Amino acid sequence: MPARDIFHDKVKRALVKDGWTITDDPYSLKWDDNENLFIDLAAKKLLAAQKDSEKIAVEIKTFIGKSTIQDLHLAVGQFVVYRTAIETTEPDRVLFLAVPMEILREVFERDKAEILVKDIGLKIIGFDVIKEVIVKWKK
Repeated sequence: MPARDIFHDKVKRALVKDGWTITDDPYSLKWDDNENLFIDLAAKKLLAAQKDSEKIAVEIKTFIGKSTIQDLHLAVGQFVVYRTAIETTEPDRVLFLAVPMEILREVFERDKAEILVKDIGLKIIGFDVIKEVIVKWKK
């Protein structure tokens, strides 16, 4: 099982403040007979108008490496692999990448990155590291 991200507990608390119930920490998915994947968190939220719930999986990324573009490569590649695994095992669960708001603004809301986000269907949660709240959902 991989090590926890430095913002793991902050994102977890932010999701709970936003009305989500954490269901898995980490969320384990079978890739094939020999490999499992571990996504940081899984959560669900009861939808008031329906007797159903919305389910998400959240992979947390800090972007504290030496190269922002390398961090972007890793995050996007991981997102695509995880999304494929989720689509084949639990298609009603939606995968999100959680990043600090500063990273959302400086990396994902730039011209080329916005094209990338649109092209691959990247869904992002921007969170406030200090206040431990969800600031923005990019669906």
